[in-house]
Formats: sequence, C-alpha cells, structure tokens
Amino acid sequence: MRVSVEIDEATLNALRRLTGERKMSPAISRAVTEFVRRQHVREFGRLLREGAFDYPLTNDEIESADH
Repeated sequence: MRVSVEIDEATLNALRRLTGERKMSPAISRAVTEFVRRQHVREFGRLLREGAFDYPLTNDEIESADH
C-alpha cells in the first residue's frame, strides 16, 4: 500500500543508515515492520506478566525437567 508522509531529511538519512537500506521506501518499511513487531513482543510480555496464559507447571518444575 502506498502512503505519503512528511519526514525530515536528517531522520530519513539516519533511518537509512540504521537499517542499512540505500533507498527510502525499504528503510521506512523495515522500520515500521520492526516497530510493529516490538509492540507485539511488548504486548505478549505484558500478558505473560499478568498471567493471561494458564500453564500448569511452575518455573522450578520446568527447569528440573531440563536436566
């Protein structure tokens, strides 16, 4: 999908340098994709901390099963 956005030149240059992309469009796409991925990871971590997943084993039980 095509989208028009205003981003200052210094930010775009930094983005291209940080992503390793030579062209603006792939650099922006990569940055947005990474941002969305990190938000999903953050949300998953929040759900884990809140106990949203019902897992029957304790951490100690999981670690003892590894040995």
